[in-house]
Amino acid sequence: MSVRHAVLACADSLGAAGAGLTMVRNGGVPTEPLIASSAITTELEELQFLLGQGPGMDAVAGHGPVLVGDLADPDAQRQWPVFAPAAVERGARAMFAFPVAAGAAFIGVLDVCRTSAGSLDQQELTDALIFADAVLLLALDSRGGITSDPSDLLDTELSARRAHVHQATGMVAAQLEVPVTDALAALRAYAFTNRRLLGDVAADLLARRIRLSDGPGNGQAGPVYRTANFGDDGGNCVDPGAQPGGRQEEE
Repeated sequence: MSVRHAVLACADSLGAAGAGLTMVRNGGVPTEPLIASSAITTELEELQFLLGQGPGMDAVAGHGPVLVGDLADPDAQRQWPVFAPAAVERGARAMFAFPVAAGAAFIGVLDVCRTSAGSLDQQELTDALIFADAVLLLALDSRGGITSDPSDLLDTELSARRAHVHQATGMVAAQLEVPVTDALAALRAYAFTNRRLLGDVAADLLARRIRLSDGPGNGQAGPVYRTANFGDDGGNCVDPGAQPGGRQEEE
């Protein structure tokens, strides 16, 4: 059984709408989502990554399970004021996040979502914890073709996507003359607002199908970015293959 198979089996065993796995680097820095078993799970994992909030993020921060029986509950809405309403809007009502860890070996978080409200019963909770342990063991089992280095779980497609995000961040930083961290925030805001995957937005930027530029926007606080055609870049376009200058932020 592979890590992907374990994630898929977890969703099936719990009668969930989907399950997803997000990797963690350096013991607590979430990277991009790695595996998602369904469209709704893909959206939820991407939302957490874009917003930096959600049950999965709290599971990483607290190194313990986060169980949310109803994302529409006022407590959940207060806990995750942007993520919870957006998740409910996309059809998710319950979400359960389990650290994939053993002692100091913290490699990721396993998220399970349902489209109806309700808590896990004792047997379901036990099963979910067993699947989290199985994912850990499979990830660390070099005999299964996966080494103990979590970065080796990042397949070619995801690695390419991450490179695209870095390159697109550099383009936006040069065009807007802002730090790389602000450029990445702009990319995330655009992806969230337009309900798109961050990697897809980055690919469109590199292909010059869209452009983020400063100017009047949608009323959000701070710098606002709007879409424009790449036909006239005012000489600010940088080489799509160039790496961003300065420190590259990786969430």
